Amino acid sequence: MQYLVSVLNDSNELATPEEDAAIDAFNDKLQAEGHWVFAGGLGAPASATVIDSRNGEPVMTDGPFVETKEWIVGFWIMEAPDLGAALRLAAEGSKACNRRIEVRPFL
Repeated sequence: MQYLVSVLNDSNELATPEEDAAIDAFNDKLQAEGHWVFAGGLGAPASATVIDSRNGEPVMTDGPFVETKEWIVGFWIMEAPDLGAALRLAAEGSKACNRRIEVRPFL
């Protein structure tokens, strides 16, 4: 089963060199153990564009206008046999990137 593991943060500060090294090591482990599907970092919310085509022509607006204290700054898509395994991997990812993590299964 695949899981979206979102990295949450409350500032626009990028990872420190030490965090980058720990994330790289964690990514290597995921790949070596067959859990790696894909991962990436995301730009700050101010760089986002929201598109709404529900009523015909698309309407595009800058950034999400949601009051929130934290947002997704990166993610992993992991392959794991079950939720317990995904949670254990996500706990390691949280430690590596020094950020809170959210785990959600793909439907």
